[in-house]
Amino acid sequence: MRVLRTRVMVTSAAAALVALVAGCSGGGNGDDGERAGRSTTQAAPAAASDLQDDYQKVIKDVLPSVVQIEAGDSLGSGVTYDDEGHIVTNAHVVGNEKSFRVTTATGEQPLTAKLVSAYPEQDLAVIKLDTVPKGLKAADFGDSSKVEVGQIVLAMGSPLGLSSSVTQGIVSATGRTVSEGRDGGGTGATIANMVQTSAAINPGNSGGALVDLDGRVIGIPTLAATDPDMGDGAAPGIGFAIPASMVKTVADQIVKSGRVTDSGRAALGITARTVLGDDYRPAGVAIVDVRDGGAADKAGLRPGDILTVLGDTPITTLTSLSEALAADKPGDKERVTYVRDGDEETAEVTLGEM
Repeated sequence: MRVLRTRVMVTSAAAALVALVAGCSGGGNGDDGERAGRSTTQAAPAAASDLQDDYQKVIKDVLPSVVQIEAGDSLGSGVTYDDEGHIVTNAHVVGNEKSFRVTTATGEQPLTAKLVSAYPEQDLAVIKLDTVPKGLKAADFGDSSKVEVGQIVLAMGSPLGLSSSVTQGIVSATGRTVSEGRDGGGTGATIANMVQTSAAINPGNSGGALVDLDGRVIGIPTLAATDPDMGDGAAPGIGFAIPASMVKTVADQIVKSGRVTDSGRAALGITARTVLGDDYRPAGVAIVDVRDGGAADKAGLRPGDILTVLGDTPITTLTSLSEALAADKPGDKERVTYVRDGDEETAEVTLGEM
């Protein structure tokens, strides 16, 4: 993803300055103008102080619920989910480990914990402390459907192993569908409805908390965008968090049943691979195997078919297919365009569940 040039920010700042000057000038009594200017000057520090107080209150309330997780040789973050010692984090934080060391924000000796279950398809996992310390505080998870662009948020976690760190930003966008790479320890998941934020998300922030100024967790910071022009380095100010609604859906099932029993995610019921066209560019997804009784099987699709369109979305790679399916739900009907023995055909598919 490309980085926005600073020229945009400079232009915006200049426009704001012009508006401010225009608002302070004009006709009328000079004394009135001076009094208005003094009033504005006095109000600005007061507003800044109030905002600072809001920040500090949220940090004081929420940071005790954010922990650092040591999983083998890697470090990540987690959020205390309930009073029983369950902690929600990213699946890529726990990796293949089954036991962990957890350090709370109070800086006490690390506690031991074990994996309850991981759900790599949504990059979420739940671990449980072996011993629940006195005063363990569960976080308050908010309603991510009410998150709005421009809302001020704080990201809390352990970036680069610096525990109890806090960064600030805004909600830059909602409803993003993002595909996570497998390089660098990612799960390869395609995740829908993610919250995009300008709050800095660095290695180690994964699994922590994205919090609004009411002290509610609205998402779990998971990944930062990369910029090919920077050698796939992180693109500053573009990070993504799994929405709280999905976190609660997955975590509740894991806590109750030890695993995810209802993913709520659409699937075709196939094993597939990306194929290249004559120009050596990705040109579709070839079906390798069809699950008996699955959505593709019922629609008459079979191994060797090459999927090129799902609904109105062109399909060129496995990632594009995953992103298209992320926008659907089990039971939705979609028209699939595919190539069989050189001929283009279509079929209506009633999507199954992942």
